[in-house]
Amino acid sequence: MSNFSRSLAVLALAFPLAAQTRLTGAGATFPAPVYQKWFAAYQSAGNVQINYQPIGSGGGIKAVTEGTVDFGASDAPLTDAQLAAYKAKNKYDVLLFPTVLGAAVPSYNLPGVTGELNFTAQILAGIYLGEIHKWNDPKIAAANPKVKLPDMDILVIHRSDGSGTTYCWTDYLSKVSSEWKSKVGAANTSVEWPTGIGGKGNDGVAGLLKQQEGAVGYMELIYAVKNKLPFGRVKNKSGEFVKADLKSVTAAAAAMKEMPADFRVSITDGAGAGVYPISTFTWLLVPAHYADSGKAQAVKGFLHWAITKGQEQVESLEYAKLPKAVVAQEEKQIARIK
Repeated sequence: MSNFSRSLAVLALAFPLAAQTRLTGAGATFPAPVYQKWFAAYQSAGNVQINYQPIGSGGGIKAVTEGTVDFGASDAPLTDAQLAAYKAKNKYDVLLFPTVLGAAVPSYNLPGVTGELNFTAQILAGIYLGEIHKWNDPKIAAANPKVKLPDMDILVIHRSDGSGTTYCWTDYLSKVSSEWKSKVGAANTSVEWPTGIGGKGNDGVAGLLKQQEGAVGYMELIYAVKNKLPFGRVKNKSGEFVKADLKSVTAAAAAMKEMPADFRVSITDGAGAGVYPISTFTWLLVPAHYADSGKAQAVKGFLHWAITKGQEQVESLEYAKLPKAVVAQEEKQIARIK
C-alpha cells in the first residue's frame, strides 16, 4: 500500500462518514409530486434518505397506525376514532402537520368542447349522485350558455382506493348538497358511490379520463395540469365561477377563521371573493414518539425544512404555500416529537 493510500485509510478511521438516516413513509397521492421533490432535495441537505410510497390516504393512515412506516400522509384530517385507535395501539399520540394546500378539480373529456366549463354545486352533486346523465342536461346548459354541449352520456369516474382527495370532494358535496349529505355523506377516505367507475390514485383517474370520451372525474390540480386535461370552474359561495390556481387556493386558506391546535380543519366551501371552494390542506401523520432517537431527530429536521425552506418549491407544482401563522404554530408542535 502506498503512503497516500495509508493516509486515506487513517483519515477514514479517524473521521468516518455519518451514516445516512433512512425513513419510510406512505399515503396520499394528492401531494406525492411535491413530496418526491422535497425528499430528493432534502437527502443531500439533511443526510436523510426518505422512501415514500403514494398508496392513498387510507393506506397511509393504516400503515402509520400499524407501525410499518415512520410516517404517514393523508389529505383527510384524522377522525376522533382514528386518533383513539392509534393511541390505543401505540400508547402515544400521532401528530398532524399540514404541509401544503391544493385543490380537487372537476376534469372532463368532452370532444368538441374547448375552454373551461362552469360547474355549480348542484351540477356536481347531481352528476355524482347519478341524477344528471347527459352533458346537455338543462342544469349544465344553464351554467354554460355560450357552449354547445353534446348529447352524450356522462361517464362518472371516482377513486377506487382509500383517498383523501375523495374526502375533500365528498366533504365539499356534503356541505353544498343536503341530498348528497343524507344519501352518501363525507367519507373519511372511502365512499359507497351511487354511480361510476373507479381509478386507483389520482394518476389512475387521470388515465381513465384520457381514455373515455364523455367522462368526468375529480383529481388534484397538478394531475390535471401535468396530463393536459381540461378542468372546470366551480361556483363559490359568493356566486363567482372560480378556477383552481395558486391565487384561489391561497384565498381559501386566507378565509379560514382559525387553525385549531391539532390542525384538523376543513376549508371546503369557504366564503370570500376569489375563493376556490374545493381546496384543502394535506397532512403528514407523525408519531409523537420514536424508539430510535436518530429517526426522531431526522423527522424533526425534515419537518422544519419542509414548512420553511421547502415552501419555496411548492408553487412550481401548482400547490399553495402554508400561511405564515400556520408555520409558526407547527414549529411549536415539532418540539412534541421525542
